Amino acid sequence: MNPLPTKEQILTWIAENPGLLAKRDIAKAFGIKGDAKIDLKRMLKELEGDGALERKPRRFHSAGDLPPVSVCQVLAPDKNGDLYAVALEGGQVGEESPRILIIAHRGDPALGAGDKILARLAKVDLDDYQYEARVIRQLGSNAVKVLGVFRATAEGGRIVPIDKGADKEWLVSSAASLGAKDGELVEGEAVGGRRMGLPQAKITERLGDPSGPRAVSLIAIHQHAIPDQFPDAVIAEADAQIASPLGQRTDLRDLALVTIDPIDARDRDDAVFAEVDTEAGNKDGFVIWVAIADVSHYVTPGSQLDREARKRGNSTYFPDRVVPMLPDILSGDLCSLHEHVDRACLAVRIRIDARGNKISHRFVRAMMRSRASLHYGQVQEAVDGRADDKARPLLEGVLRPIYAAYEALKISRAVRQPLDIDLPERKIVLSDEGKVSSVAYRERFDAHKLIEEFMILANVAAAEELVRLKRPLLFRVHEEPSPMKMEALREVAEASGFTLAKGQVLQTAHLNRLLSQAQGTEFDELVNIQTLRSMTQAYYNSQNFGHFGLALKNYAHFTSPIRRYSDLIVHRALIAGHGWGGDGLSAWDVENLDETAKLISDAERRSMAAERDTIDRYLAAYLSDRVGAEFTGRIAGVQRFGLFVKLDETGADGLVPIRSVGREFFHYDESSQSLTGADTGVTLGMGQRVVVRLMEATPVTGGLMLELLTLEGNPLPAGSGRGGKRGGYQPRMPGRTAAKDRAVKRKVIRKRK
Repeated sequence: MNPLPTKEQILTWIAENPGLLAKRDIAKAFGIKGDAKIDLKRMLKELEGDGALERKPRRFHSAGDLPPVSVCQVLAPDKNGDLYAVALEGGQVGEESPRILIIAHRGDPALGAGDKILARLAKVDLDDYQYEARVIRQLGSNAVKVLGVFRATAEGGRIVPIDKGADKEWLVSSAASLGAKDGELVEGEAVGGRRMGLPQAKITERLGDPSGPRAVSLIAIHQHAIPDQFPDAVIAEADAQIASPLGQRTDLRDLALVTIDPIDARDRDDAVFAEVDTEAGNKDGFVIWVAIADVSHYVTPGSQLDREARKRGNSTYFPDRVVPMLPDILSGDLCSLHEHVDRACLAVRIRIDARGNKISHRFVRAMMRSRASLHYGQVQEAVDGRADDKARPLLEGVLRPIYAAYEALKISRAVRQPLDIDLPERKIVLSDEGKVSSVAYRERFDAHKLIEEFMILANVAAAEELVRLKRPLLFRVHEEPSPMKMEALREVAEASGFTLAKGQVLQTAHLNRLLSQAQGTEFDELVNIQTLRSMTQAYYNSQNFGHFGLALKNYAHFTSPIRRYSDLIVHRALIAGHGWGGDGLSAWDVENLDETAKLISDAERRSMAAERDTIDRYLAAYLSDRVGAEFTGRIAGVQRFGLFVKLDETGADGLVPIRSVGREFFHYDESSQSLTGADTGVTLGMGQRVVVRLMEATPVTGGLMLELLTLEGNPLPAGSGRGGKRGGYQPRMPGRTAAKDRAVKRKVIRKRK
């Protein structure tokens, strides 16, 4: 073994070898092996602390120098025709960026001012410029995009962005309009150059009617300000990643792990395996393995990928697209646990007894190889005796032991009594043209519940492990509902003929008794919805306040780091706690943990709102051809201004304006959530069965306007009939209403004089 080099020797070697900057390259150059690498790591940290070195993820370079591979922006040619560039730091040109000469080679793309490139840099000692660049590739696939309505003009047109915050329009020449028609929703791309002070764009896609189904998710993305374009520096960093080697990882490639996901899964970040526990003293117990993609290996603290992932907080899913937290090369490839390929992972081995109680757990940083990528329906069919060719070889050795372990976990779940809300999930099915072809409810198999229980078990183990290690982390917190919300739920329960215990310390078991009373009755869905509405919203916090809904004291998200930043933080905490490498939780992560918790909690709510709005718009588009049709439903909400009715067929929510119900005044009782007619005494309340007529469906807003026809199978009382000018549904006439208001105002003013 060679003696350790001096700090001066290390600095000299780094300056002379800009292309070999990883710690392993430095160790190899000086023949450093074994425990001596620890001393090398210490020296590099000291040089970094002294300001002599700067560190990028797993790489070092001399302080003040640019990284050997950088994203650069091309400048205008000089008088000699030479092209220069400046390096982009954090996606922006630095204030004192060194000048870089681009050395052209055969086959390089034609470059112009403003183009961005990924380049390999070599430092030179000249007055005119400080670096020479060799183009690796042009970054042309990540141009600025704009979504808006096309307005035709004699010379082409303009794109008027739909984003409320947009303060400029974009000029489009006739040649770049793609034949767009006036009023169409279009997606455009900046092309550079300005005219009349406005930026120019070319239309890349015509999306048709702004209220059409293909435009729905794009509108939601823009309205909720969900970042859907990765900066060039992020793309470049993702492109530079390579698959993790085995290294010091635990080798789990002989373990028959499988992934079980929805049939249309876009990423696979968890794999499972179970077998009978052969250790003494655990009769009929099981060993469960849960392996999760090691995203932290690729997305390191402080990197461009890390900053972008933190900003996004999570992936957002729509019926026709996904806005991922990570670029596709990671989310769809390197981090995704595809079958028959080696993938880096963090895994936990959990022992449970015959009644599903956790005995112990052990975490490892490992390498795995999935035996198969399966979907829920396929797994359920196999266990039910109808295995296909892919699942059949796995049935006895893999799938049946997983189901057997799940049966044990069901026993412990029954004792713990987590909140057992069971609401069908709507599934929007789109045609090839992007139109809604059907609205159905997703089937829910034991295979779904099995994976949920395995993931909950792994999440509990992660939280308990980090509490044991006394490491900071982000807990998933769900606080108990407020007394006011519980009283409102109690009113709904009593109106439906059920009871909810009063005067006790609230536990999920009390709510489960109510849900059990409603199960199988006509009030089943209503009680489930109202119970869900009474819950507080879960969030992330560095302090542990427990998880009421799951009836758990310690809970953290560990199982989905591809699509949730919270899970990445938990992974880093585990890596730091076990000393598995330098990509664990950083000092900056710890210092900003509370801010991160708030950011990603807000991002989660933003995504949920966008997804909900998108579903509403798709449903409105689906029903827009059925205006005038009658539907059955149930009153699911009561406000002073009207009733919200959930339609049986689609699960869509529509509004019955109270002004359209009869000729009488309705008194609103907030405590009982009901409206009572002043003349007839008819009461409109939660849970009542109704028949309604669809009067308006507005895809742009997702709004449905309904007319009430019958209540609990009976027509409304004669005294509150729907006929005449005052009864029945009357479309809004804002112009006439405004004119009437002005006339009344003039009359009042004249009387006052």
